[in-house]
Amino acid sequence: MAAKNEAVTIKKYANRRLYNTGTSTYVTLEDLAEMVKKGEDFTVQDAKTGEDITHPVLTQIIFELENKDGQNMLPIPFLRQLIAFYGDQMQMIVPSFLEQSMVAFAKEQERFREQMKGSFGKTPLDMLKMAPPMNALEEQTRRNIEMFQNAMRMFTSFPQGGQQAPAGEPAKKQAEDEKPDGLKDLKEQIAAMQRKLDSLS
Repeated sequence: MAAKNEAVTIKKYANRRLYNTGTSTYVTLEDLAEMVKKGEDFTVQDAKTGEDITHPVLTQIIFELENKDGQNMLPIPFLRQLIAFYGDQMQMIVPSFLEQSMVAFAKEQERFREQMKGSFGKTPLDMLKMAPPMNALEEQTRRNIEMFQNAMRMFTSFPQGGQQAPAGEPAKKQAEDEKPDGLKDLKEQIAAMQRKLDSLS
């Protein structure tokens, strides 16, 4: 058995069967999904090569869940935008943004649960004074968008090479003059994304 805080190793065989080395039993993708929901950490390895295939297996779990009736959680516009980011110059920023957004959302979810636990025994008037959960979620989404916008502004705010502008010449103009065509194209893409985010917020 694996230690309590140690990641369990799941081995995937050529016949696609998954073997939990912690419990010495064969498991399914649904079992792995339940482990995730319970907060149990695991890694998936190819039984033959030892390669870490945790990422594709977790992606497969999401695919299976999305195909269940009434389980769709990822909206089509989000999926389209996510696909568009692959191969884009902004791709390196997206994973960190999504990870931080999910961490913030999980914290809000836990706060709501604690709020609901503490609400039992309160009067109807007390309940009305509580902020509606959806309003709080909308506020969290707005903050996440602002965080992404700020990250993009920071990404484009530094002059190339950290050089100072000569006296009498605006720093912004010097930075624009020094930027190569590739960086200029990147800034244009960021500006387009900024406009999309502004319309969402």
